[in-house]
Amino acid sequence: MLNYIWAGLIALSLLFALVNDSRDLRQDTYRNGVPLAVGVAFPNGYDPAARRQPVSIRADSAALHAHYGRPLGASVTWAGELVQAEAGAELRFARDVNLPEPLATVRSLTSERDNDLRGPATLTAAAGDTLATATVTFAPVRFTKMVAITKAAIDFAKTAVTLALGLVGVIALWLGMLRIAEKSGLINVIVKVAEPVLRPIFPEIPRGHPAMGMIVLNLSANVLGLGNAATPMGIKAMEELQKLNPSKDTATNSMCMLLAINTASVQLVPPVLLVAIMGLGINKLFAPIVIVTACSLLIGIVSARLLEKVGRYKATDPMRQGAAAGGEG
Repeated sequence: MLNYIWAGLIALSLLFALVNDSRDLRQDTYRNGVPLAVGVAFPNGYDPAARRQPVSIRADSAALHAHYGRPLGASVTWAGELVQAEAGAELRFARDVNLPEPLATVRSLTSERDNDLRGPATLTAAAGDTLATATVTFAPVRFTKMVAITKAAIDFAKTAVTLALGLVGVIALWLGMLRIAEKSGLINVIVKVAEPVLRPIFPEIPRGHPAMGMIVLNLSANVLGLGNAATPMGIKAMEELQKLNPSKDTATNSMCMLLAINTASVQLVPPVLLVAIMGLGINKLFAPIVIVTACSLLIGIVSARLLEKVGRYKATDPMRQGAAAGGEG
């Protein structure tokens, strides 16, 4: 079901991008190929023979309004550089200067690496002039929304790979620790201690089953704010619960309850990420974190328990169906 939701969101985003890009092309929002009139100031006077020389670029608000068909605020001046070569002159805005839209979008799509707006320029100036008029033509910009969606998809794909590689070591470490605990009998000890407390919440799990121990370790890691440690323990707990599941393609009530408790777990120790961001300031949030997570945990348990009794969910309970099939046999 989640795959269909993601596919629908992607289709809607592409449709939105196509509609907006079509409107931009129709209205010529970025004035592709149309030169923009600007004023150019030379602090040291204009030198026709200089390869590069610093300039100040001034854009009049009325000229910007007339060019792009919408008000772009007051007149502004940007630092820049004039580059002259045999092929012609090029006017470059300084890197990372604050540009209004749509100039900022033109820069991001035409000079992503250097982040400096630039374009061929035609200059009207004589040697030694400190002020001149010029026109600059920027590179054409099309399908901005489609490019943005594609770029976001690639960036998040890189992020996903980075996160996955970062978790490999952590998950391998904790799974190894769990294996040692299982072989040494520590899991059985944990089961005996925690079973009286968790039995009312997970009545479907047989007494002494390893799933109970994995659930305890998973919940303990969540309570202590060890999210990376809780992940492999939660996966292992789900694997143990799946062994008890007679219908492998449908989650049992115990699986749903574990997922609800994980999502709304009590946090006695603030998450490591918050500690890294806020430092000692996290102490002010200790009580609110405990209260809010305790309330969310209570609501999660009650909601899962109530939904178990709803007719449509009760009828699809794998454990109930398995018991009925066993009785008939």
